Amino acid sequence: MTTATDLIKDSDSRSFMADVIEASKTVPVIVDFWAPWCGPCRQLGPTLEKVVKEKAGKVKMVKVNVDENQQIAAQLQVQSIPAVFAFVDGQAVDAFMGALPESQVRQFIDRLGKQGGMAQQITKALEAARAAYDKNDFAFVLDVAGQILGVDPQQPEAHALKARAEIGLGQIDAATATLAAVPKEIAGDPTLAQARAALDLALNPVDHGELTRLEAAVARNPADFEARLGLAKALNRAGQRDAATDQLIAIIRKERAWNDEAARKQLVQFFADWGPKDDATLAGRRKLSSVLFS
Repeated sequence: MTTATDLIKDSDSRSFMADVIEASKTVPVIVDFWAPWCGPCRQLGPTLEKVVKEKAGKVKMVKVNVDENQQIAAQLQVQSIPAVFAFVDGQAVDAFMGALPESQVRQFIDRLGKQGGMAQQITKALEAARAAYDKNDFAFVLDVAGQILGVDPQQPEAHALKARAEIGLGQIDAATATLAAVPKEIAGDPTLAQARAALDLALNPVDHGELTRLEAAVARNPADFEARLGLAKALNRAGQRDAATDQLIAIIRKERAWNDEAARKQLVQFFADWGPKDDATLAGRRKLSSVLFS
């Protein structure tokens, strides 16, 4: 049974992540920024609490005293109070400033409830699309990704899944168009970096003969940095990111300045292509730091 304490609580910088960001991945959360000296805050607060309680668990409310939590207020660029922010799936999706009448507060929270329901539907749809992709059911992935993008064009994983499904079906031109049409605001998402890598592999198939030749050249002469650089690029195209990193790290360790720091620059480009959260990027950055700062 959901209690009033569960629905409405005070939060601070230590618990904000759990109370708001994490909690909003399950149910929409509104955050009321207030202060004891603020008259309009004292008018708005009870109205917010009343409507939240009426929703009986479909939305939660968190209260943040700006005098005691100025860092949180600054991060969300709160310039005046009362200020109310709505969070869904870990993201701020709506906000208003000032003491609104109850009718407008009710409209704000009703709108949030619809967003929360849509966010949950999208999450479930993405899960289904991932499972279908793993089973090579690319037609189903295309259908689901298209439906998601119809209601949320800013969903990066839906763009990525659509492109990867098109690649799976051999529709390379369609995948190229899909990735070219990604909104610039989400272009840096790691899932899109993976899709671009898959497209690059489809456009530039691995030449295993070339890969073997370069491996042999490096084995004969470990100081053949040109061959190592070429081998790193070939390994990356083959999806062997850790091995590609190691080839470039070997050059940097022996002669960092070689060819105007070509190895370091290539590794940084790999990181950009792979995305900041990719396991190979994280491991590669650690290796690079250990060489540069040892």
